[in-house]
Amino acid sequence: MFERYEVQGIHTAIDDRLRAHIDRKLGGLDRYIARQNRDAAHLEVHLKETGKKGNAQSRCEVTLHLPHQNIIIKESAVNLYAAVDIVEAKLKQQLQKYKELHGSGKQRRHMFNRFRRRGR
Repeated sequence: MFERYEVQGIHTAIDDRLRAHIDRKLGGLDRYIARQNRDAAHLEVHLKETGKKGNAQSRCEVTLHLPHQNIIIKESAVNLYAAVDIVEAKLKQQLQKYKELHGSGKQRRHMFNRFRRRGR
């Protein structure tokens, strides 16, 4: 679970059921971040419903502040639950890329040692 975690509703009320859904989907994504970077990670979730009753769109915007990068994902769907689900899938992919690029020092050392051994 992220230590710093904000959920805001813009022109919409966030009930306990929606907050629990967000916690379940996005709260556990910190396991994709290296342990030394977890304390610095900060997650912001902005939820917004636009349009009229018959043609409503729900928008979920997630900003994840990490030590070397900020990941911003925006998604619209029919309801807020679907938008959060789509954002979760996209955020997982972006965190995988972040982890490959900024992996732990142990992983980086291992890769460089393999490279140096081949060069000899």
